[in-house]
Amino acid sequence: MTLSPRERIASYEKKILAPYACFSSKSRGRVYPQDEHPLRTAFQRDRDRVIHSAAFRRLEYKTQVFVNHEGDHYRTRLTHTIEVAQISGTIARALGLNEDLAGTIALVHDLGHTPFGHAGEDVLDKLMTDFGGFNHNRQSLRVVDILERRYPHHPGLNLTYEVREGIVKHETSAEPVNPDDFPPGEAPSLEAALVDIADSIAYNSHDVDDGLTSGILDWDSLGEVPLWVEAMELSRKNLPDLDREQRRYSIIRILVDRQVTDLIGQISANIDRYNIQSVDDVRAAPVKLVKLSSEMKNKVLGLHDFLDARLYQHQHLIEMASQARIIIETLFNRYRIDPSLLHDKYIERLDTEPKEIVIADFIAGMTDRYAYRMYEQLK
Repeated sequence: MTLSPRERIASYEKKILAPYACFSSKSRGRVYPQDEHPLRTAFQRDRDRVIHSAAFRRLEYKTQVFVNHEGDHYRTRLTHTIEVAQISGTIARALGLNEDLAGTIALVHDLGHTPFGHAGEDVLDKLMTDFGGFNHNRQSLRVVDILERRYPHHPGLNLTYEVREGIVKHETSAEPVNPDDFPPGEAPSLEAALVDIADSIAYNSHDVDDGLTSGILDWDSLGEVPLWVEAMELSRKNLPDLDREQRRYSIIRILVDRQVTDLIGQISANIDRYNIQSVDDVRAAPVKLVKLSSEMKNKVLGLHDFLDARLYQHQHLIEMASQARIIIETLFNRYRIDPSLLHDKYIERLDTEPKEIVIADFIAGMTDRYAYRMYEQLK
């Protein structure tokens, strides 16, 4: 009997993946049942649905740290997402986990982010205080479950449980979402958990790079950061004859590599220590299995504290955040006064949903430049 391409991939997974990985053939399924695709596994199909979504395309013009018009070399929310997917894939592959699942969760994790980065999220959260607040992880789930309109028979992208769980449990500090669907006491898959830290590895390391590009950070001040100093010394030892630009790229690579290597080693040790033999063991584990070593965690916290003080709180970024607050507050209030200014597909929802939730969905989906354009028209 000839196996279909999907069946061959599923058979291959059984041979190469660890017993505690998420196998595509054992997915908990979709909200709206669908026949399997003959060429792609369930997680590969989810990946493709995310990449072809409008929300994914809009990430190109959403802020990571610096707004898009400030320069062509800064990370955007899209390039950050791609970097998280790359790091997640490396970690998953090294541990025998499902690379397709980890990569898909990485690609989908920021689909609900507002324009203007965390500044935009903070102001929208305050504006939505009386309506449950706003959290970009919850919004990402709304995007894939409701807001994307791709299919005639159901709303959203109808992704698998495992990918949707990865969105909900991407940030452990977030309030539980749909506890009946995603039990808060149940640990996420290893694939989902590793994306959370891959996200931090990406932005901590690459925000340094963008900070140096902007001129806000400088080499002398980074001498206060032990993790940077260690990476710089290793770079000089291995590659003594680099110019300043090549040295920077070398150090950033080492920053990422050291964190990834530490994380892989720590996860492997925890799997052995707690005798993890299956996905059920992962979900019932008495401790967090996916974490950096204590030593590396402290060094990363030192880097994050430095970035918070020297980059994120810099006057230039504070002014950007202030402008973002003005734009989003103005848009929210104008649409609240006159909902007819919304696009037709949002106006259609006003009969069945609170207008504030509809407005939040509309604003959260905007790119930086579209939000600014609407602000100029409506202010």
